Amino acid sequence: MRMLWTMALLFVTAIGFADDSKYKLGEDSMPQEGVPKGTVTAGVLKSKVFEGTIRQYWVYVPKQYDGSKPASVMVFQDGHAYVAEKGQFRVTTVFDNLILKGKMPVTIGIFLNPGHKADDVPKEPWKSNNRSFEYDSLSDQYARFLIEDVLPEVGKTYKLSDKAADRAICGISSGGICAFTVAWQRPDQFHKVLSHVGSFTNIRGGNVYPSLIRKTERKELRVFLQEGSADLDNEHGNWWLSNLEMEAALKFQKYDYKFVGGKGGHSGVHGGAILPESLEWLWRQ
Repeated sequence: MRMLWTMALLFVTAIGFADDSKYKLGEDSMPQEGVPKGTVTAGVLKSKVFEGTIRQYWVYVPKQYDGSKPASVMVFQDGHAYVAEKGQFRVTTVFDNLILKGKMPVTIGIFLNPGHKADDVPKEPWKSNNRSFEYDSLSDQYARFLIEDVLPEVGKTYKLSDKAADRAICGISSGGICAFTVAWQRPDQFHKVLSHVGSFTNIRGGNVYPSLIRKTERKELRVFLQEGSADLDNEHGNWWLSNLEMEAALKFQKYDYKFVGGKGGHSGVHGGAILPESLEWLWRQ
């Protein structure tokens, strides 16, 4: 019995505990008096690139946007998690505060849920049945979906910059590797990547990215990786180790990148707490 207890203790020590309790939202994640509040509109999109899919999406427009010139753009995967006013990220509130302070440009946010192969969107947003195919695949299909379906649709109403330097993309978990894949496939369209606990593991071959980065001529990208040492460890791989390998590869190829590690698990708690600093770093001149 003592031997079994010792082995269990060693196992727990080896995998660690998710310590998300120390990560708290700061001032820039809270509504501030006197800060102009942007607007959010919701819609449903049927895709031509992902034929037969339907998805919810939201568009955030900052108060400072007046249509006189194209706005910067930032796309978020699993959009419902990022657009929620009381969620872990609270992106629209952070945008409001940072844009007013001049810490990021006037930026329109596009929040996309993954596609669902049905006649209507799923009642539970995490249950979209095309999520893994869209997010974990390493092809250019999701990039084409943004370029051919999403940006033209939003561009009917708002002026969006077509410069890669004015475009960023973000996601959590499989949405994180999706964000990287879009920029990796189309650096001429997206320059900035923000990944929260990204799934750079072998779900659909994403574990090859560190070696691809090392063996491919450096691309014009800026990459921010957030990860926690108590993240997932399963048949697809170890999330913490895979992100460490991504960091080492980006460093080897002298990318403009930043890696922030913590003790959290597979959640947006840490990423949400540092979102203002992440965006300020990502959008710096």
